[in-house]
Amino acid sequence: MDICRSIDAMRTWREGAGRVALVPTMGALHDGHLTLVARARDWLDARGGGRVVTSIFVNPAQFGPTEDLDRYPRQEAQDLDLLSRAGCDAVFLPQAADIWRPGAQTHVQLSQLGGILMGRLRPGHFRGVATVVTKLFNIVQPQAAAFGEKDYQQLTLIRRMVADLDIPVTILPVPTVREADGLAMSSRNQRLTPADRAAAPVLARALDRAQAMAGQGAGVSALRRAIRDMLRAEPRADIRSIDIRDAEDLSRVQSIDRAVVILLAVRFGDVLLIDQRVAHP
Repeated sequence: MDICRSIDAMRTWREGAGRVALVPTMGALHDGHLTLVARARDWLDARGGGRVVTSIFVNPAQFGPTEDLDRYPRQEAQDLDLLSRAGCDAVFLPQAADIWRPGAQTHVQLSQLGGILMGRLRPGHFRGVATVVTKLFNIVQPQAAAFGEKDYQQLTLIRRMVADLDIPVTILPVPTVREADGLAMSSRNQRLTPADRAAAPVLARALDRAQAMAGQGAGVSALRRAIRDMLRAEPRADIRSIDIRDAEDLSRVQSIDRAVVILLAVRFGDVLLIDQRVAHP
């Protein structure tokens, strides 16, 4: 497995790499990330082969001034070992100064998708995401890139960005990978206290209930009320948002007559967790 620690090194490696699929990450890898690597490999194998590149970059541009950039877990040696054993071909490990050079004036911002839902809770977050993903696409020049459905708004935003800017990258969505008790795998889970970790699976239980209710004909208000009641019954859960949106474009819905996505943002202690579930009538 090759390790590229600069843009020049990554571009030199890319010259002879052939078909490439990219897995963008911020490190602190877990089985969810390795599932993205496997999905990228499957996509390549179905087209005659190629190489998987995983990027590890804790992107400061997507953290707000009061957020947890300094506390975000970093475990490079462990991450590289996991990726090597998962069959990754190369890892791109740039420094922040390499990606965000002094005097840069260009950003990528989605006028609607970037400002709703988590974009409302975290102003500027999706501008940082869209810009760094665009830069990664330009540096690595992949034919495909894998993203998890857990960050559903991020996935929707990147799909829209790729379409709007005519970026020749196929986006590979990957279902959320969960712990045995239903908690969505996330690097942030490492920062949960034992009590908060025990409480956090309430997110999955609330989503299970809402998904079942949607299939039985319940409406938007009933789903939102059921979710709120279940979360409020857990004293360690601090609800930040409960949203039910169109699963395709995240527009508002008044009724569940097509696929919708249920999006939760809930704080446990000082850790904000998100989760999602697509539901059908």
